[in-house]
Amino acid sequence: MTRKDPNSSALESITSLGSVMAGEAPGKEDRSRIRLLDAAHEQFCKVGIQRTSMEDVARSANLSRITVYRKFATKDSLVEQVVLREFRTYFEQFLVDIELAETVDDRIVLGFVSSLRAISNNALISALIDAGPHVHGSIVGDNGRTLAMVRQFVASQLRREQGAGTIADEVDVDLVAEMFVRVTASFLMIPSEAVNLHDDAQMEALARQFLVPMIKTQCSEEGH
Repeated sequence: MTRKDPNSSALESITSLGSVMAGEAPGKEDRSRIRLLDAAHEQFCKVGIQRTSMEDVARSANLSRITVYRKFATKDSLVEQVVLREFRTYFEQFLVDIELAETVDDRIVLGFVSSLRAISNNALISALIDAGPHVHGSIVGDNGRTLAMVRQFVASQLRREQGAGTIADEVDVDLVAEMFVRVTASFLMIPSEAVNLHDDAQMEALARQFLVPMIKTQCSEEGH
């Protein structure tokens, strides 16, 4: 019997979550919806989120305005779904990035640094941040579903570590995931004079000093 890759299982669960958030059956392909998401992504990256109208998206996708509003009731919902899809794509790369890390501590550090690097260099996320608090606040705020998806993804990875015995059972992985995601989001959205996001060495040191202790790994405890 072939063993299923746990990383694949984690990614599938997050993809299913994104589909539920989008109001569609997991795995169901809607070509018009995909065309609209592709067109919106292109427009957001090219001219910015605020300067892109629903009509612009319809025109770029070569679909009617009515079709756009049938698939996405508001522009906010369109923005949210474009961002959700972008993050689901990023999750795939994240799992590849941490494969070479030998310890859970290294995976936390590498995951944090690679996330900051990838997201800060992402044209869509840059457009999202430039759009102002009204747009990105709705995504990372208390009701932000994108934040919920990212948090669940991180928590699922921490649970895998917990199941492997690299993170102590008493650690609240949901709370730790919340902290990891909030810290990362704050660095991306609020410029810092004390921290240089482009200095990998500095970010690695920061992760080891402040993020790694949150997981209280058994390996770390045995090493002290």
